[in-house]
Amino acid sequence: MNIVETIQEVRQIVGEWKKKGLTVGLVPTMGYLHEGHASLIEQAAKQNDKVIVSVFVNPTQFGVNEDLDSYPRDLQHDVKICEQAGGDCIFHPEPEEMYPQGFCSFVDMDVLTKELCGITRPTHFRGVCTVVNKLFNIVMPDRAYFGEKDAQQLAVIRRMVKDLNIPIEIIGCPIIREPDGLAKSSRNTYLSPEERKAALVLYKSISAGKQLVSSGEKRAEIIIQKMTEILTAEPLARIDYVKIVDAETMQPISEIDRPYLAAIAVYIGKTRLIDNFS
Repeated sequence: MNIVETIQEVRQIVGEWKKKGLTVGLVPTMGYLHEGHASLIEQAAKQNDKVIVSVFVNPTQFGVNEDLDSYPRDLQHDVKICEQAGGDCIFHPEPEEMYPQGFCSFVDMDVLTKELCGITRPTHFRGVCTVVNKLFNIVMPDRAYFGEKDAQQLAVIRRMVKDLNIPIEIIGCPIIREPDGLAKSSRNTYLSPEERKAALVLYKSISAGKQLVSSGEKRAEIIIQKMTEILTAEPLARIDYVKIVDAETMQPISEIDRPYLAAIAVYIGKTRLIDNFS
């Protein structure tokens, strides 16, 4: 397992692979890898000859008073997960490598980033688009892999690739859940035992919404109302949003008459968790 910290090293490794005609998959992560990340790496390994996993807690996607400093980090653990899942190289740069002194160029987006997480985290997607675009330019992979748990992020990246004519195939991979249904997330480690139990309300809400849609309900208002009732019944839960949006534009819809995304963001104590179905 190669672990490299500089852009020059990554480009050299990828360049050697490309000379041999090998395909390259990229799995961008912020580290503290879990089974969800492992599923992305495994999928990348199936579809490509070589896989690079970036492990970088990106400072530009964190807002003021968010958890940049406390975000969990464990590179040794990440190496083990990466090796087991079929990764070939970890790119683990320091912030100064990605954002050298004087850095002032950013990739921004309108429309898709103004809804859902973009409302309470107004600078988040600018940081996401910037770092992902940099990783694409550094690695120049054939394919890149992202989890469907971060559904808005996936939609934003797909749009960025389309709008900017980036020749990379974007692969979305299914949400991986704990046995009790909670979506896998590095931030789950923040939860106390009591909060971990309370966090199951997200899955209960998602399941109820999905059941309504399956039974034929198409009115977004009715589905949102049911999901909200379940969330508000949990004393430790504080809702950020419960919305149903167009799957491509991320704009709210009143009726499910097209590809859609039903998404929630909920604070359990101080920990903000997201989940969705479509």
